[in-house]
Amino acid sequence: MLIEKMPIYKKVNKKFFKKWTSEMAYVLGFISADGYITINKRGGHFLGIQITDKSLLVKIRNVMGSDHKISKRVMRENERPLYRLQIGSIEICEDLDKLGIKQNKTNNMVIPSLPEQYSSDFVRGYFDGDGNVWVGKINKGRAKPILVIMTVFTSCSGVFLKQLQTCLLSLGLRKGCIYKSKQGYYRLQYSVSDSLKIYDFMYNSTHLRNKLFLARKKKVFLKFIERHRKNAVVV
Repeated sequence: MLIEKMPIYKKVNKKFFKKWTSEMAYVLGFISADGYITINKRGGHFLGIQITDKSLLVKIRNVMGSDHKISKRVMRENERPLYRLQIGSIEICEDLDKLGIKQNKTNNMVIPSLPEQYSSDFVRGYFDGDGNVWVGKINKGRAKPILVIMTVFTSCSGVFLKQLQTCLLSLGLRKGCIYKSKQGYYRLQYSVSDSLKIYDFMYNSTHLRNKLFLARKKKVFLKFIERHRKNAVVV
């Protein structure tokens, strides 16, 4: 006689995306960049996040009240392994759908209607997923090289980046530049003075109430700020 195995249920806060909080806004921003929704043939709904930074994924799992397993996958030799968190919940996936995170979100993603007090959390979450910050020196047309920092947000959705650009304009930024790559994705790019404003917005806002951020990206900003105080000129 065959004995049918009982399903193993995992814990998760199914109400997590029903109410805006600092943690919810950050995770929503991160999922907008590096998350996905899948629905299998049996109607199962799954939220998935797959990244190389296990420590951040553990923090996301914890704030969601989840005890789901984080799996490890090595794609190629000498490459950083990928860590994946997959949570099965129709309720969570339906809430995410209402917030603009759909099953095929890659090219049709939009920014949800954000409460102003949580916009920095959402932007920081998205930046940690699909943003980059670069520090270097330029000397083209100059007698002495100057230190610069560039902040970039990427997306396959040009509409999403235009909405993000509008959101950041409220900080007193210049407009920034949106480029489309040969590979078909878009880049929203900011130079030095705007990068410093974005840093202050994401990490130093008075309403920053949690410690959800990717440390290695924040360190790039801090390194530039320290070096800039010594010998660079803002452009």
